[in-house]
Amino acid sequence: MKIRSPIVSVLGHVDHGKTTLLDFIRGSTIASKEAGGITQHIGATEIPIDTVENICGTFIEKLTIKDIIPGLFFIDTPGHEAFTSLRKRGGALADLAILVVDINEGFKPQTYEALNILKMYKTPFIVAANKMDKIFGWEIHEFDSFSKSFSTQAQSVQQELDKRIYEIVGILHKEGFQSERFDRVSDFSSQITIIPISAKTGEGIIELLAMLLGLAQEYLTEQLKIEENSPAKGTVLEIKEETGLGVTIDTIIYDGIVKKNDEIALMETEDVLTTKIRSILRPLPLEEMRDSKKKFKKVDEVVAAAGIKIVAPKLENIVSGSPLRVTRDGDHVKEDILKELEDITIHTNDNGVMAKADTLGSLEALVNLLQDMDIPIRIAEIGDVSRRDVINASIVKQEDPNHGVIIAFNVKVHPKAEEELNNSDIKLFSGNVIYKITEDYDAWIKEREEEQKKKWMDAIIKPAKIRVIPKLVFRQSKPAIVGIEVISGSIKQNYSLMDLNGNFVGTIEGMQDKGDNLPSISKGQKIAMAIKDAIVGKDFEEGDELYVDIPEKHYKILEREFKNKLTEDEFQTLNEIIEIKRKIDPNWGTFGLFE
Repeated sequence: MKIRSPIVSVLGHVDHGKTTLLDFIRGSTIASKEAGGITQHIGATEIPIDTVENICGTFIEKLTIKDIIPGLFFIDTPGHEAFTSLRKRGGALADLAILVVDINEGFKPQTYEALNILKMYKTPFIVAANKMDKIFGWEIHEFDSFSKSFSTQAQSVQQELDKRIYEIVGILHKEGFQSERFDRVSDFSSQITIIPISAKTGEGIIELLAMLLGLAQEYLTEQLKIEENSPAKGTVLEIKEETGLGVTIDTIIYDGIVKKNDEIALMETEDVLTTKIRSILRPLPLEEMRDSKKKFKKVDEVVAAAGIKIVAPKLENIVSGSPLRVTRDGDHVKEDILKELEDITIHTNDNGVMAKADTLGSLEALVNLLQDMDIPIRIAEIGDVSRRDVINASIVKQEDPNHGVIIAFNVKVHPKAEEELNNSDIKLFSGNVIYKITEDYDAWIKEREEEQKKKWMDAIIKPAKIRVIPKLVFRQSKPAIVGIEVISGSIKQNYSLMDLNGNFVGTIEGMQDKGDNLPSISKGQKIAMAIKDAIVGKDFEEGDELYVDIPEKHYKILEREFKNKLTEDEFQTLNEIIEIKRKIDPNWGTFGLFE
């Protein structure tokens, strides 16, 4: 039995300093090579224990760290992917995580996304409150511990830093976590540790690394135990075409041993592939898997935890995030991988959204989020958006317009699917931040509901009152044409009118102002109105006030759904109409037992 290095995932919002933090530890310059300084691919770096001890010095002795942890194994992931593509049976690949937060900017959308994923996988984590050197007045002390550097700062600077730390504490509290600055934590098992750092100057890195080792030693030694001679288990990070090697896979081995010529089982989109390893390439310690400057060292075998590149035949269709298993005679590896697929429980429905994602882990994260939002799923698959997805969404849309959509995370759209989308009214919600996609979908649903309510509101006959202007009778009957003024509300053509006693007066046939026909008029307007079936002098008199005759069914919908949308004058008029109606029928507009 051996203790492996804990796998540590570094995640957080873009530009908050994830790669810069690892660069400081490695003493490498990966960040400066990346486009825009942003991590473009998933990387992994082994930090041996002696490197950690060199950085931390005597600080480790204070924490009584024993030499049982062989080092730290860092995964540096793009902010938009968090570590959804890195999983193993039963949860996250990472044993620990560092959530990097810019102390000056606080939590951003991708920070919340990362936090939610940590919550979902129940991964223990530390918050690295980065860029403290940017606080106004901060005096830089390169490579110093936070405690030493902080003690030399002006009191106003110390207070400003603490203020920002407690803003982070407040946000974490809202998200369901108790937290505190590391030197004030009373219980590391129940409180999240916040460590102020500067990835640029190295201040606070000592405490960060020491704390990771301390937490791993205190709480994770059982899950870090591995059988060195058991068949390896791993997860695929990336599939790459390498010059001179063909298609290769970058892989994290988290358990057991893998050897050259081993047979391995991997997941394809619709099947399990078995293939034989031709070559194992391993980056040197402190080298990053993406950095090919020094290339890789060919090795015959590797024991977990390790990041390696594997060369083997038929890797073209392997799914990113796939489990990797070394097979032995008579074992059930293929069945185990298929079972792992089934572990992502997707309760599909006849009606529901189409969910697409790029990896096994990100599909799992997307499905979990949709289920938390009570959004039914018809199909959940790994892979790009296809024409078939658009057709399936169209079928659902006929039954349920709200769910006839495609929600796609970090995938492309096939040209034929694009064409189909352009020729249909199917909505595609896509992007590389899961929570942003689902928020956009949620906002679209709310917008649709508001549009529906507006249509209903427009269709409902609402309260309104007019006054017949004296001495402006243009025709006495067939139809009666008189000058009127709108006292409250809005009037539309074909509305019925009643008098103060609830008697039917007639129906509005037309409305004109200076020769222009008007479909509707509002409070304050004076126009000529044609009233069908009414006779001036018999059904109403000059100077009379007439009301819109609201059907009882319309009143009930108005009362239940739209009463708060009425203006003050409409509300007053509605009460007058109710009073008139209930003089005739005391139960008018009341809600029955089953309504």
